This record gives sequence, C-alpha cells and structure tokens, in this order.
Amino acid sequence: MNEVKIIEVKQSVFAHNDMDAAALRKELKEKGIFLINLMSSPGSGKTTTLTKLINMLKDKMKIAVMEADIDSDVDTRTIAERTGVKAIQLHTGGMCHLDAEMTRQGIEGLDAGDADLVILENVGNLVCPAEFDTGASRNVTILSVPEGHDKPLKYPLMYQVCDLVVINKIDVMPYFDFDLEKCREYVKMRNPEAAFIPVSAKTGEGIEELAAWVEKEVKAWKEA
Repeated sequence: MNEVKIIEVKQSVFAHNDMDAAALRKELKEKGIFLINLMSSPGSGKTTTLTKLINMLKDKMKIAVMEADIDSDVDTRTIAERTGVKAIQLHTGGMCHLDAEMTRQGIEGLDAGDADLVILENVGNLVCPAEFDTGASRNVTILSVPEGHDKPLKYPLMYQVCDLVVINKIDVMPYFDFDLEKCREYVKMRNPEAAFIPVSAKTGEGIEELAAWVEKEVKAWKEA
C-alpha cells in the first residue's frame, strides 16, 4: 500500500501570511501609519470603546478606521456618525478573521495615506484573529467583565499576542463574579509584557488612560 502524502497546509498558510505581514508593517512604517489591530469576542464593547477613544484623540492625530465583519455595515456607520473620522467596512466572506493581505486591501480601500493612526476592528472572535498577523504595529484585545476573568486561561494565544489588554464594563463589576486582580494575574501568566487597563466605555472611566497609552505608543513608534 502506498504511503499517504501529508501536506502541512496550516503551517504553510501561516508562514506565507507572516511574510506578507512583515512586508505590510514595513510599508506602513515608511508611510508613517501606526496600525492597531483591535480584537475581542462579540459584545465586549469594541465599537463603543473605540468611539470614546477616537473622540478623545481625533484633535491630536488624524485617525481612520477599518471595520471587519462577516456581514453588515452597522459598526462603520456608528463610528462615522459618532466620531466623524473616515471609516470603511470590510466584509470577510464568512471568514472569522483578517490576515495581512485582507488588511492591505482595507488600507488601500481606506486611502489612509495621510493618517497617523489606523484602527482595525477585527471580527469578533477569541480564536482565529489571534492566529493571523495583520501587519499591525500593536495588537490590543478587549475583555468585558460579563465574560469572566478566566478567559486568558481558556484562550491563551489571544493574550500572548497582545500588547494591551483592556478590561471593559467595569461599571457592572459589582453584579458579576469577576476578580480584576485574578484576571491581571492570568494575563501576566500568558504575557508578562502586556499592559492592562480597566475601563468603562459607558461611563468613560479609564478612557483617558487608554488614550494616553495609544499616544505614547504612537510617539515611541514614530521615533524608533
């Protein structure tokens, strides 16, 4: 009986994407565009947090947004209406993530050549988006209080690849069994270098600290 030929497609796909991502990151650096890849599960408050953040930063830097979803343009309309910044919708055709080539197409469609900061709101998912390098300058994830403080243990890769973990909806913490310090400990187990910022997108608490983190990272990246 002949041996079955096995091809490691997943490894090949990741390797090719990593090369594309590195090339895109270099191109964005040359253009002076700082790209944040924002990830989380559905319902964590990405769009609301993003709206508050953009309104705090838009007078200090030129910002543009790419909204990735399987379908609809709800989030793009929300961002455009509530912040006034340029925003486009990326439909993934059923895919649960964006890769570097998809991100490149989004950047080209956004026509963001004069932007200081581009934010990619990735598809809501704690697994697939973490597996694909988008070419971003920094990766950020949002974990909301109702999801539970144990998510860094259950979805390790998401927290390993992120430079910042934002804990959202802290205004409802009294009503949930959520241990903020335990969550911080679990994040540090996965990624000792990750920053950790609790916020409430609803009340605005912590958004100023989040904006300061973004400003600091953009400044350091431009000076590097």
